[in-house]
Formats: sequence, structure tokens, C-alpha cells
Amino acid sequence: MSNFKSDLPAKTGGGLVLLRRLHFYIGLFIAPFIFIAALTGTLYVLTPQLENLLFKDALTATVTGQAQPLSAQIDAARKYAGRELSISALRPAPEPGETTRVQFASEHLGASESRAVFVDPYSLAIKGDMTVYGTSGILPLRMWLDQLHRGLLLGEPGRIYSELAASWLWVAALGGVVLWWAGRSGRKASGVRRARRWHTTLGLTLVLGLLFFSATGLTWSKWAGDNINTLRTALNWLTPQVNTRLDGSLPAAPADPHAEHHMMAHHAGHWPGMPMPTPLSVNVADSDWDRVLQAARAAGISAGKIELRQPKAADKAWTVTEIDHRWPVQVDAVSVHPRTFAVIDHIYFADFPLAAKLTRWGVDAHMGGLFGLANQLLLAFLGVGLCSLIVLGYRLWWLRRPAAASGNPLATLCGAWLTMNGPQKTLALVIAVLLGIALPVMGISLLLLIVVDCWRWWRR
Repeated sequence: MSNFKSDLPAKTGGGLVLLRRLHFYIGLFIAPFIFIAALTGTLYVLTPQLENLLFKDALTATVTGQAQPLSAQIDAARKYAGRELSISALRPAPEPGETTRVQFASEHLGASESRAVFVDPYSLAIKGDMTVYGTSGILPLRMWLDQLHRGLLLGEPGRIYSELAASWLWVAALGGVVLWWAGRSGRKASGVRRARRWHTTLGLTLVLGLLFFSATGLTWSKWAGDNINTLRTALNWLTPQVNTRLDGSLPAAPADPHAEHHMMAHHAGHWPGMPMPTPLSVNVADSDWDRVLQAARAAGISAGKIELRQPKAADKAWTVTEIDHRWPVQVDAVSVHPRTFAVIDHIYFADFPLAAKLTRWGVDAHMGGLFGLANQLLLAFLGVGLCSLIVLGYRLWWLRRPAAASGNPLATLCGAWLTMNGPQKTLALVIAVLLGIALPVMGISLLLLIVVDCWRWWRR
């Protein structure tokens, strides 16, 4: 949103000089990570239809008469996969002509992954067998893109890159707006002026979307995300979760709205700080799934897309959860007693606190599922626009590179900070420290930028 190299006169003050230099460094060193995140995220939101086409055989069924009971569908899946395997979740066919997913747990799969066997509800034929990921149940293509977007396929260490991008994106966006406002009357050489105009116009067009990307991306991050969860806990902004304790003695644990996009170290249904549940030694009877579904439907679980999970321990209940994240969002849930099949607890999205609703909507919008194709196209526009903005920024820097060779000490962050008056220096330090604590990856990377900056100036 502004050219990389400072061209503000000294009278504009050290604050703007510091901000322009920081904007330059974000563009030069952090922008490649932002570019990768934007590109891979765009590919992710544009591929649901492609994935459905690639795996059409597994996802579709031939409608012939009435669908078989869930017990028969589960029995067919168990015959195919092995009766010794434990079912982690069941997703009945959402619509006629679609298959049922019977998801099996496996120690050979990663966190949030399960082996899904796709069953034709009518003929009981096995239509597919593949690994699916998260509560959204994405298939192998988008699972690969998701892991590429989140961590460059490097696992937990790779998450540093995406957190780095999300931490600095909002600073670049807001800083660019401030610099545009402060320097909108400046005059440039014709080539630079045209390049800057394109960079500025596109940046101002995208700024709200960039802030949205940064805010929602940070909630998924590892270190900043933990701090955000701590804040949400302190402010009682947690997402309600249905209570599965049969004795009702414990309050419901907070749900993770990012589970479908989260490579968590714990399995679904477990929350940090809680003991891992002891799994049942055997699967429940096949017929129980039908009875649980009937109880949930009678209690108001009406969405086509639902997920059933059997009790995780002898003192726990079944859970039946709506998983339709399109608008209007359907994420109601109930817990069902494993012996009496009575509903013992329920949560309704309509009763969620406003903060929890905003979190749910933000997560779904970030993933491109809230408003369907319109959501996908908007995110694609923002993603492609952000990539173009970065390319234009590098072109602007390239056009101005002779001036960037200056050894002026004001061309360093420390040098710009020294031009500020006492209160400004103190405010800048306080803001930097607070942001470094709240966003640790930003804090560490800022220190590295300062070290590199001072080293380059010292060499000159």
C-alpha cells in the first residue's frame, strides 16, 4: 500500500519514518511467506468441486427403494474393514443418492485423520475407502492442500511460517493505509508513480479482507492462538460443547471451532487440560446407532449433515452433532444416554454467545464454506489480489532500488526510532513489547529484523 523505501521528509516525524521502514521490511522479508499462504489458501477454497468430481464414485449412491438401516450399513463396512476396528464416527448419507461414511480409528493415521469407508445405503456396496481429515471430512486432495497451507507439509515446525504471515499481515495492511494517507500528495517520477498507484489502489481495495485473513488466521496459529484462547476463556467467549458426563457433574468443555482445519496433537473431543478419555474395549452394538439417531432427531437435530460418535468411556454419552456450516449454520448437538437412549444434554447454535457465533462464522468464512460458491469466489479474489499486491510491491522496490542503496542511518528501524521524541519512543517500545508477548512469532521476527537492519547499516 506504500512504496518500500522511505521518501518522507524529516518534518513528517520519526513515527512515519519508522512505520515506512517497517512496511518495507515486511514487504521484503515477510511477504514471501504471506504470498505462499495466500496462494495455497486460494487453491484450498477453489477445490471442493474438483474434489467432489475426483471422488464422485465414492460419494454417490444409486437410489433403489428404501435405504437400509444404519445397523446394516455399519455391518457392511465392518465386514469390509475388519470387525476388530473401532468406529470413530458415523456420518449418515445427508441426501438421497449420497453415501454413508463409516469412519474407523487407526493408530497408523495422524491426528484428526480417520479411515473412511463409503457405503451405498441402498445396496450396501462399498463405494470407497480413503483417509479423511477433520470434522469437515475433507478428502485426500484438500487434506494435502490444507496441510500445505498450514505448515508447508512440515508438520508442527511448519506452522511457524503461517503464524508469521498472519502476525504481520494486519500490520502491513494498516500501515499501508497510514502511509498512503500521509504521502498522498507526494510527487514521484512517472514510472514509480504508476507502480505506486497500482499498489496503493489494490491495497486499499483489499484492506478489509486482509484484516479478516489475519484475524482468523491467528486464531488457528499455535502460539498466538493459545494466547487468544486464554483471552476467550477469561472473557467467557468459549464455544459451548455438549456435556457427555452421565452423572452431569462436570461442565461442558469448550469446543474447538477450528477442529476441521486443525492438525491437533489431541484427538477430536479432547481439550487441553483434560485427561485423555479411556476408549471402550469393544464397539457398541450396530443397532444402537439407529436408536441414537432416532433420539437425536426427536430432540430437534434436523440437519442432513450430522455426525454420530459413540461413548469414549463407560461413564460417557453418545454425541450427535450437526456439521452443516453453510448459511444458515446448523451446528446443534445433543448427548444421548448409552443405555436408556434418553437425551441428557443439548446445545443450540441460536443460544451461543455472540462471540462464539462470530468465531463460528469467521472460521467457516475463512474456509470458504459459509456462503457456498459466493464465499469461495470472494476468498479467491482476495487471495489472488494479495499475491498480486506483493508482486507489485516487489516491482516498486525494484524500480527504486538505486535509492535503496543509501547508507543513511535513518534507513534502519533503530535509526528511525532515534528520530522520535521521548513519549513516541516509549509508546513504540510498549507497543512492540505487548505485541511480542501476544504474538510471539511476531516478536521474535521483529528482533531478527532489527539485528539484520543494524548489521547491514554497520557494514556500510
